[in-house]
Amino acid sequence: MGSVRKLGLTLAILKPDVVVQPVALQQIKQILLEHDYLFVRSQVEKLNRNRAEEFYEEHRGRFFHNRLVTYMSSGPISVHILARDNAIAHWRQLMGPTKVFRAQHEASTSLRGRFGLTDTRNSTHGSDSPESATKEIHFFFPDFDIDAWHREDGVYFQQKLVRYDPTLHVHILDNGAVETSS
Repeated sequence: MGSVRKLGLTLAILKPDVVVQPVALQQIKQILLEHDYLFVRSQVEKLNRNRAEEFYEEHRGRFFHNRLVTYMSSGPISVHILARDNAIAHWRQLMGPTKVFRAQHEASTSLRGRFGLTDTRNSTHGSDSPESATKEIHFFFPDFDIDAWHREDGVYFQQKLVRYDPTLHVHILDNGAVETSS
């Protein structure tokens, strides 16, 4: 008997340029749903400069660090834990290239190709590895226990025994479906 492959988790950030445009924000969330992403946790927050510097610490000293930190602390961001098979790779493909000019020409249907403005204001951020996903999820959702989620709720998400709640902007257990499957 083979083991069931766990759903992958990744962190997704919709940046201030998207959050200030409710239509763009809703379009991106709809695109995520159409690509079979499950919203495990969602929140909107405004990073202060110190918190933005902490999140982007790995880029300290690089030419774009100050511009990135200033931008990411300029307005609210929409932060999500997303689940699906191969979540990190799929999310990175859906986002498209980091550089917006390249995204617009090489991946025009990607999120950055459609919604990105500049290389800094490129609409989205995504984890680039399982290790960074774990670190980034913990940064924004310190009470979220990835292992506990896989043990307790992951199977319901895997079996699609959840429904999207547009008010909470997350998938929740579909009690009727859970009871039927038990």
